[in-house]
Amino acid sequence: VQLVESGGGLAQAGGSLRLSCAASGFRFDDRDIGWFRQAPGKEREGVSCFSKRSGIIFTADSVRGRFTTSSDNSKTTLYLQMNDLKLEDTAVYYCAVGLCFVSDDEWLSDMDTWGQGTLVTVSS
Repeated sequence: VQLVESGGGLAQAGGSLRLSCAASGFRFDDRDIGWFRQAPGKEREGVSCFSKRSGIIFTADSVRGRFTTSSDNSKTTLYLQMNDLKLEDTAVYYCAVGLCFVSDDEWLSDMDTWGQGTLVTVSS
């Protein structure tokens, strides 16, 4: 399994970036896949996760309405369109494969394979 993220970089607050995650080595339709991020000095957090079995894309409250997750099965690629970026969106963004699910009205994840990450820096 290989996951390669791209599209990170520097953006101004209020601006946009689009991340891509090119996946290979597994059946793209069969595995849940999502975006996670880790800001400096903070724990890694889930941004979004595409549950293939349910067809639902879980999205963190902190980015809902600003970030959109989509996938292209023909290209086995996951995307994260990030609009209205905020300073607190600065982080290394990772793509990961595994399992995402709902428990007690909260979405959780158990990912087993991670990409190398791509840095997103938002400036004022």
